[in-house]
Amino acid sequence: MSFACIYVPNFPVAAVLRAEPELLAQAVAVLEGKPPLEKVLAVNEKANGIAPGMTKAQAELCAELALRRRSPQQESAAHAALLDCAQSFSPCVEDAACDSALLDLSGMEALLGPLPEIARAIYYRAADLGLKANVAAATNPDTAVLAARGFSGVTVIPSGKEADRLGSLPIEVLFADRLEGEAKKEASRLLETLDRWGVRNLYALAALPEIALSERLGQKGLHLQQLARGTASRTLVPIEEPLTFEEAVELEHPIILLEPLAFLLNRLLEQLCARLGSRALATQELRLTLDLENRTGIDQEFENFGIPSESDASHGESQSDSAPQYFVSSWQGRFSRTLRLPLPMLDIKLFLKLLQLDLNAHPPGAPIVKLHLAAVPARPRSAQGGLFLPPSPEPEKLELTLARIAGMVGDNRTGALELLDTHHPEGFRIRRFMSAQRESAPKTADPPEEKSAVTALRRFRPALRADVTLESGQPLRVVCTKKKEVQGEVLWKAGPWRSSGDWWEKEAWSRDEWDIALQNSSGVALYRLVHLLLGGGWFVEGSYD
Repeated sequence: MSFACIYVPNFPVAAVLRAEPELLAQAVAVLEGKPPLEKVLAVNEKANGIAPGMTKAQAELCAELALRRRSPQQESAAHAALLDCAQSFSPCVEDAACDSALLDLSGMEALLGPLPEIARAIYYRAADLGLKANVAAATNPDTAVLAARGFSGVTVIPSGKEADRLGSLPIEVLFADRLEGEAKKEASRLLETLDRWGVRNLYALAALPEIALSERLGQKGLHLQQLARGTASRTLVPIEEPLTFEEAVELEHPIILLEPLAFLLNRLLEQLCARLGSRALATQELRLTLDLENRTGIDQEFENFGIPSESDASHGESQSDSAPQYFVSSWQGRFSRTLRLPLPMLDIKLFLKLLQLDLNAHPPGAPIVKLHLAAVPARPRSAQGGLFLPPSPEPEKLELTLARIAGMVGDNRTGALELLDTHHPEGFRIRRFMSAQRESAPKTADPPEEKSAVTALRRFRPALRADVTLESGQPLRVVCTKKKEVQGEVLWKAGPWRSSGDWWEKEAWSRDEWDIALQNSSGVALYRLVHLLLGGGWFVEGSYD
């Protein structure tokens, strides 16, 4: 049996540094509580002189200290990344705590290599996900947990050496869990009792006689001694949580420009794609949610800086692509956009460009104070090109090209045509274009009806108004002034076919359609002639190829 533990020291600070990696070289303190009673919850190693429990005013005396409020969203994302790292190495993972994860590595040596190599791979995978973690491997889970909490970096404890390797750790490592209520009071009493006995480390606790220890501390004392000796054993409780891939960042100052927003989106996308890649997954849907600042009554402040207001935008004043893009409007509270992809993808640059194009076309309308990005996981696509099939365009490049076209002509003017179940001559709509996967099929003989010639109607948009000479209610001659070649004697005609859109409409059966052949200077041509019964006009609607 072999187990590994991933432990993230100082988890609240680690969650902040994962969201803002530019703070790695600075002193950072995380605050908790409601203003003005905020206190320091945790600090990093560079915050000399700042200790947990200080007030915000005391911490602000350090000029180079970066203060950040505790963010449940950032900690939730960091914890999810921790579980993603663990589950990329083992299917059996226990969610030990918000800062710890336990893995059952039994049988994984044949797939991933020796145990020290697996531990190093877990350490580097956690670093790729933005977490500076301690990784420890041992023959039982509790020993791995104590080693991860007590030793930095990568630690591998061989079988039979548990007591020797854990002996130097302080006794406080046994009570590192965040306890509340009576459990916290009991832990304090046990630590006070062991301190009076002179027990300062695990080696001293492991050397105590078992009978005397059980007489004074009971079964709790014996369990602590088993932990110190590395002889405790238990089974893991694996987690079965739904796959959620979400990242969030809270801003100290609102954003009104697209460029800094794109910088933050790129960071969130890198974290999401790293987590998806660790699970061998991709995504087919991105959901962006922006919390907007309450700007009621401060539009004048932006006008003083020369930033266009909402009324200016409504008058049709557009900015060039090179000009800065501002987010200025009345307060809307929350802004959401959903980016649906035709196929599962995992391309950071493509996602960022698609989000930029979407936000250019649909600006949020107010300064942004918080970002939340979620990805819906999907299995990566598997495709194999055929030797005798023409190459199809790459889905990534095609999606980016369609997004750019939609930004120029509009979302409702880009896509693929879909015929509607109606008799209306314009019965179609534009839907989102989805590239279909071509599959080679065995070649069979074409049926006789498919070998016959097929004519296609090429519509004139708009339809051409025509002057029609009638004889016994049927067209005899057609003259179109806008297109001189569409004129001449009617050599052949078929019709009329009375049609409309839908039979239940009020103005049903409102047009007659004729197929005619005209003799003109270039020869004989076939056209569609339409007579509108309500308005009384004649139109040439198209020509047959």
